[in-house]
Amino acid sequence: MAGARQETRTEPATADREIVLSRSIDAPRELVFEAFTEVRHLSRWWGPEGFTTTTRSFEFREGGEWDFVQHGPDGTDYPEWITWTAIVPPERIAMLHGEFRGDPNAFESVVTFDLDGAATRIEMRALFPTKKLRDEAVEKYHAIEGGQQTLSSLAAYVTEIVKGVED
Repeated sequence: MAGARQETRTEPATADREIVLSRSIDAPRELVFEAFTEVRHLSRWWGPEGFTTTTRSFEFREGGEWDFVQHGPDGTDYPEWITWTAIVPPERIAMLHGEFRGDPNAFESVVTFDLDGAATRIEMRALFPTKKLRDEAVEKYHAIEGGQQTLSSLAAYVTEIVKGVED
């Protein structure tokens, strides 16, 4: 067929170690980026449904760290640690995320903030060291559902800020 274009896609070699989540949020990109990078916002929306977050320390800069605890609805505490490896406001954040500094099981994560008309398309990519660790995150810790809930919480949070500004 003249003019037809055939496209061949191959899965990257890392596909079995990766989780990719995305969502369009009806808010300006700068606001979504700010909500993702300032501790005063993060504590209001970070984590799956029913979880709360206590920050021990927070320094948002390349090489900076966020040391925090996620408190599950069943009372279980989950220590967490993030160090930012690249920051390109308001487009992209790369980080290493584990339970503690030097965690050999820490995973790499990249969050992008793309313009989607007046909205923002956020994509979170998590790349685990091994397929086994990725599968454990999905099966034991419900990483996909938890990530989707976290993005829903972010969307609800920034949407409320936008409504408050418009009122």
